[in-house]
Amino acid sequence: MGKLVAAGVACGAALAALTVPVAEAGPLGQGSPHWAPKDPGTPKVRFRGLAAVDRRTAWLAGTGGTVLRTTDGGASWRNVSPPGAADQEFRDVEAFDARRAVVLAIGEGEASRVYRTDDGGATWTESFRNTDPKAFYDCLAFFDRRHGLAMSDPVDGRFRILSTSDGGRSWRVLPAGGMPPALDGEAGFAASGQCLVTSGPKDVWLATGGGAHARVLHSADRGLTWTATDTPVPAGDPAKGVFALAFRDRGHGLAVGGDYRPGQPSPDSAAVTVDGGRTWTPATTPPPAYRSGAAWLPHSRTAALAVGPTGTDLTTDAGRTWRTIDTGSYDTVACTPDLSCWAAGEKGRVARLER
Repeated sequence: MGKLVAAGVACGAALAALTVPVAEAGPLGQGSPHWAPKDPGTPKVRFRGLAAVDRRTAWLAGTGGTVLRTTDGGASWRNVSPPGAADQEFRDVEAFDARRAVVLAIGEGEASRVYRTDDGGATWTESFRNTDPKAFYDCLAFFDRRHGLAMSDPVDGRFRILSTSDGGRSWRVLPAGGMPPALDGEAGFAASGQCLVTSGPKDVWLATGGGAHARVLHSADRGLTWTATDTPVPAGDPAKGVFALAFRDRGHGLAVGGDYRPGQPSPDSAAVTVDGGRTWTPATTPPPAYRSGAAWLPHSRTAALAVGPTGTDLTTDAGRTWRTIDTGSYDTVACTPDLSCWAAGEKGRVARLER
């Protein structure tokens, strides 16, 4: 519902500490894995877009057309915002390395745009500008360096999917025939860049809210045909639904969300799947409040993080139970194969997991 709405290294020891049983895991703080702030000097920017490449390289995308990049683990940040984009709302960024990245600007009609850089943000090319006033793009996701998708809120009763096969240099709208009808009021949430996620060469999942049910749609053919499944995450209101997905493989996934309005209860704010999204089971002990981002810890089959405006939660049993381990505000989180996890959010907050 786009309309409505880390620097340091998580070394092997830190990850080992994170994956102890929840009953033994202490709060994040001195002597344990914790979010170490890495101030980029942009206190007025809210970063909902985060692309973590590795322990040294990460990209941020946020309000005011802001794009930042670090190549030294967050010790310093370079403002690489596209020229003339100050009125753009960037909500997602996907990066392939320190030089190549794609960012998504959200909004109705022509406000939804995609930009690509091949030189670390020194120059940008606008590769897509939406011309349909009924479309509103929320999220980006890539299968590999060439193939990717972007999703829009429903147009003429169905979610719209944009596809690229050249790394985001050009885009085309996919046929709508393989997309099931949207529910009344159903849309995606441009909250963390995680309402559209991939695993492997062809599988992709799309998260929804706002309708009578919060659903997850799955495609096994890069967005050509989709199936929809209800989740136990509450919906039925424009502010409620699944806000983020995380899949560690094509079978095992997490869904987090709730009610994004401050102070509103968010029961059943997380769910898990072990069959690629065909069925979803509510977490027995979910996060205590709305969560907008999620990520599996590197090389772990059971540990993952969820973040939101009121805190960070850890699961060590693949999403069945969650425990709050930090109370700082973050909107999005990402982990990398070389054992680093990053988070970003409001008031220019950026951090990486350290011990």
